Amino acid sequence: MKSFTYILLFFLASFSISAFSQSNSTVSFEVSGACGQCKDRIEKAANLPGVFTATWDEGSHHLTIVYDASKADLEKIKKNIVKAGHDIGDMKAKTSVYNALPACCHYREMVAAPAPGIAGDRIIKGVVIEDDKKGNFKALPFASVVWLGSNRGSYSDSSGVFTVRQPEGHDRLIVSYTGYRSDTITIGRENELRIVMATEKQLKEVIVSARRRATYISNLSAFRTQVITQKELFKAACCNLSESFETNPSVDVSFNDAVTGSKQIQLLGLSGNYTQLTIENLPGPRGLATPMGLNTVAGPWIESIQLTKGIGSVANGYESIAGQINVELKKPESSERLNANMYINGIGKTDLNLNLAQKLGKKWSTLILLHDDFLGKKELDENKDGFRDLPYGNDVALINRWKYDDGKGFLMQLGIKAMNENRTGGESLFDPATEKHTTSHYGLGLTTDRYEAFGKFGYVFPQKKYKSIGLMMSAIQHHQSAYFGMNDYNGRQNSFYANLIYQSIIGSTKNQFRTGLSFLYDKYRETLNAAQYDRKQHIPGVFMEYTYIPSPKFNMVLGLRADNDNLYGAFVTPRIHLKYEIIKGTTLRFSAGRGQRTANIFAENLGLLASSREMHIHDNGSGKGYGLSPEIAWNKGVTIDQKLKLFEKDANFSLEFFRNDFQNQVVIDLETPGHVHMYNLMGKSWSNSFQAEISVEPIKKLELRMAYRYFDVKTTISDKLVERPLIAAHRGFATAEYATGPYKFEYTINLIGKKRIPPTMTNPEEMQMEAWSPSYVMMGGQISRTFGKTKAFEFYAGCENIGNKMQEKLILSADHPFSPYFDASIVWGPVEGRLFYAGWRLKIK
Repeated sequence: MKSFTYILLFFLASFSISAFSQSNSTVSFEVSGACGQCKDRIEKAANLPGVFTATWDEGSHHLTIVYDASKADLEKIKKNIVKAGHDIGDMKAKTSVYNALPACCHYREMVAAPAPGIAGDRIIKGVVIEDDKKGNFKALPFASVVWLGSNRGSYSDSSGVFTVRQPEGHDRLIVSYTGYRSDTITIGRENELRIVMATEKQLKEVIVSARRRATYISNLSAFRTQVITQKELFKAACCNLSESFETNPSVDVSFNDAVTGSKQIQLLGLSGNYTQLTIENLPGPRGLATPMGLNTVAGPWIESIQLTKGIGSVANGYESIAGQINVELKKPESSERLNANMYINGIGKTDLNLNLAQKLGKKWSTLILLHDDFLGKKELDENKDGFRDLPYGNDVALINRWKYDDGKGFLMQLGIKAMNENRTGGESLFDPATEKHTTSHYGLGLTTDRYEAFGKFGYVFPQKKYKSIGLMMSAIQHHQSAYFGMNDYNGRQNSFYANLIYQSIIGSTKNQFRTGLSFLYDKYRETLNAAQYDRKQHIPGVFMEYTYIPSPKFNMVLGLRADNDNLYGAFVTPRIHLKYEIIKGTTLRFSAGRGQRTANIFAENLGLLASSREMHIHDNGSGKGYGLSPEIAWNKGVTIDQKLKLFEKDANFSLEFFRNDFQNQVVIDLETPGHVHMYNLMGKSWSNSFQAEISVEPIKKLELRMAYRYFDVKTTISDKLVERPLIAAHRGFATAEYATGPYKFEYTINLIGKKRIPPTMTNPEEMQMEAWSPSYVMMGGQISRTFGKTKAFEFYAGCENIGNKMQEKLILSADHPFSPYFDASIVWGPVEGRLFYAGWRLKIK
């Protein structure tokens, strides 16, 4: 039986081989090309239906095709190759198609390299890529490749490929890239290099050993974007987004008030309302979500944060005035299969996080992100004023996201988000079950429900990688209800956002553009006690952004968008960004442009409801948006980034200056005790921000970062040009990180200068504050240790506010919370005292 089976299989195999041999044809002809990318492109173009194999030899430039002559037309194959940009004899590719190829593929300009061992210059080719720890490689464009001891070198192109001529007498090549430490490799007789910028362990190829910095600024773009990596986020507990900037000198983080526990950021001397917050370039917490939004994005969800000061790209909208913060979350295709985090601090606040990722076949992947933080109802009153320092309650949130990649250019992402938060605070003796809306004890309650769905759809043209089209959409439903003593607030927001972007080139990659259409819909309904405020906005827009890159040294981005607001009419947003590398290592940037936003005066000033201040809205009679006009500002900025060599290691020094001039602004006037006036700007308002920063590694594995920042922020309030309250003009910052073996030590110190306090001099003496707050110092430190061969488990412990600095007299008239002098909104210093914490992380790849 077995013999019969073998005979039958042999007969069938012989028949198949015979049939195949009779129907197939083999042909070889020359196709112009230059590199490995050319090889991939040529073979892909030749692989039409009926072609069995297509192999292009980079040395001889000959393409060998095995095909079925009855199913494939040789002339069609050749025309498809030429269409892709490669000459075949007299069949020439279009100049526009050829020019659009990466620089390394420009075979018409290539000069043959001398054979190894022959005197004179020779051509060295290579590719610079990074390893994402999972064996996946990503091209690094515009990496610097320079021969040691000379000014001769080159840059890698947009695909990471470089070609450099080796001068006689030079055999050491320096390869550097922003975010990595540069290093030097010795070139032997090889003509081709594969250089991997490894994050940790070296690979077996030629590698420039490099360790990614915790924060870095991309040197390629005209936008000065600071990338904050997970390494930086792990320097502190980083339970949520509001705590992600505690080790960053550019962003201030402070409490909104003394009772709600919500935090706000300040950028360029302006409150976080003027900073556009996006989650993967989709709208983040905005509108009614502004006061508590930073608390709702869990730290372990974050992959990186991109911080851009000043105006951002017109493709992302018109709302950025002080800057843009874009948060990149963990991705289904690259996240750890399991990532767990548990945190607990000295007051009992506990955070639990669980990330679960799964690949489903070759095209689909999914990720679930879970978060829960809670604080029990135990007495928490360090300053003994009778009020809880933080409200107790629970916050639960989840994200489920899916990604589809067909490997042929089409990508799709879908996801849902949900969040529920319940907080109760006020006086320590307050019982919400029996004393809500009574004057027995002062209490507050915050309840938030938020649901979101999003989708991203994109297509990259396979033969023209520079050309793509994408559509991003999100829909949000947000409901927030709150009570502060006898004040009731209720807000509902329904939003929809869509952004269609097409990008390509004009002639060559020196001239790039992206253009598109956007649509934003917001529907608000807010009630404050008996008053109701409704607003419905729909804003279609169109934008165009042109990028000119004649060389890696110069980059210019011109942006223009036009939007039509059904409430405030049509408006235009022009923006410009310039980058110029004056000399190697010295980069100058300039930006200027317009920003506009609609203020949400209740949600953005929720802490004012936790006071007895009488609220006055000075309606301009328009009946639109609380009767207030939109805020408009022009931002200008200039920065200089300098790469240095200190202590024989890489160092960075930067200077920056930004100025905002408000054409219109919603002024929150706290100059009259017991009252708050809200009105449009009548006079001048500006913010000037100057910052100097240096990063250095004095000894191996010890990283130091120091900064000084100065703010000059003035606004016309009550017909007088005065310093804006509760903003420190001076701030000093220093942080140190040292790593040895499995241990890491981090220490941060902040010196915060004095702040102007809103007037309280007409209050009774015991309910007054000084005109200026004192300067104070904040310190924090953390120790972490990894365990196991794969470092899958990490334990960390630390202390915040080591000096136990707390603001005295946090709440005015705390003994009489229903008196006209009660005010919990004047916060200039720390609300919490010294706080110890500990936690652990588990990662399974």
